[in-house]
Amino acid sequence: QVQLVESGGGLVQAGGSLRLSCAASGRTFNIYAMAWFRQAPGKEREFVAADNWSGGRLYYADSVKGRFTISRDNAKDTVYLQMNSLQPEDTAVYYCAAAGRPISAYIRAESGYNSWGQGTQVTVSS
Repeated sequence: QVQLVESGGGLVQAGGSLRLSCAASGRTFNIYAMAWFRQAPGKEREFVAADNWSGGRLYYADSVKGRFTISRDNAKDTVYLQMNSLQPEDTAVYYCAAAGRPISAYIRAESGYNSWGQGTQVTVSS
């Protein structure tokens, strides 16, 4: 099993930036992909970005493309989400997720991931 701990959330003004971190521990050698999802109040959780470790490809939701960047530090087993040009509609709880099997075809789907962090709140004021 893999344990995930997110950090870096907070309150920021529109146009500002934040960097989220997700530290993985446990059976990290069994990770095939990691991703960020978010859930805004009253809405379903949605895909934000993913890094396919087994394929080396990055994926982004259209709503964040060009503004958010997912990256990782293999030595620290940590994944980051750099968020620039934040807007009020980016306000949500952001979750980190890890996949313990190849999921290229399902990399944007929650069902592809079997480990989840507790979430970190991001609030963007207008």
